[in-house]
Amino acid sequence: MPLSHRPLGRHPLPPVSRRAVLAGAGAMATMLAAPAILHAAPLARLALFGPPAGPSITLAHAVASGALKDLSAQVTLSVWRNPDELRAGLTSGAIDLSVVPVQTAANLYNRGMGLGLVNTMTDGLLSIVAEAGKIGDFAALEGRRLAVPFVNDTPDLVLQALLTRRGMAGKVELLPIGSPIEAAQMLLAGQVEAALLAEPAASIAIMRGRVAGKGFARVIDLQEEWGKQGGVAPILPQAGLAATDAFLAHGADLLAPLQAALLRANAEVLADPVRAATAAAGPLEMPAPVLALSVPHSRLAVRPATAARPAIEAVLALMAEADPAIIGGKLPDAGFYLL
Repeated sequence: MPLSHRPLGRHPLPPVSRRAVLAGAGAMATMLAAPAILHAAPLARLALFGPPAGPSITLAHAVASGALKDLSAQVTLSVWRNPDELRAGLTSGAIDLSVVPVQTAANLYNRGMGLGLVNTMTDGLLSIVAEAGKIGDFAALEGRRLAVPFVNDTPDLVLQALLTRRGMAGKVELLPIGSPIEAAQMLLAGQVEAALLAEPAASIAIMRGRVAGKGFARVIDLQEEWGKQGGVAPILPQAGLAATDAFLAHGADLLAPLQAALLRANAEVLADPVRAATAAAGPLEMPAPVLALSVPHSRLAVRPATAARPAIEAVLALMAEADPAIIGGKLPDAGFYLL
């Protein structure tokens, strides 16, 4: 799931006191001792958006299972296909509640867009896929052709930062690719020796490789690599649910019950990936068996933004080492964290 430091314009949204928003959300959190009783008026429509990746499996299951029915009589999930589509939707107002790459959210917030982070929904789902036995660690990437989807967005930025930490900047031939699926296809065709992929694209590449008689594997786990280089836990809080001020103006009191519902839904996804994948196959336009196989590798976790803040700041600082503009010039302040 991706991000960027391309120039962004300011898009004024209805004014709202973030202090009031946070106070309201905090009050809701204390009222959830009896989770079946909601103390907020439901919305006429709750429109969720997400990427074609792991966290949207949780969203899809929450919608299909009826976990959000008390929040709105009409709950929808739409999938954006690339970071540019996401940014366009956020800045135009077409998207106001979506799973967003955390770096993208931080960048937009620091550049003055009214948007905050509700939670994180994955601890990282990035890996480098190659034929097993040919590449085993970062050092073995030297001189190799590596397909990298979504250049200047999250996967690329994390990879570049880790290569720099390893003293390998410029020693790997990075090929910019339009999408993860295209990168997987190039790997299958032998046009590259490795590909940087997020789930479920990594699972797709491995499955297609088996059919073609190629033993592809996740040869490098970027979360584990980050843990080694950063001296921290192997956690990349890559993406989370973000809400714009336009949503907060009428739905701020639903953030806490929404978080609680997603937490329960995520536990159900982890317990029964096949059922969850069946619900997600339509919205994500991917085969259910692939999605089910990807769940154990997607590190799905629904964590309130404030609880995830230390890990978020560690990763944002890593990505900003080469260029602080990547995150909008600074770490976001406390106003960025909605729950």
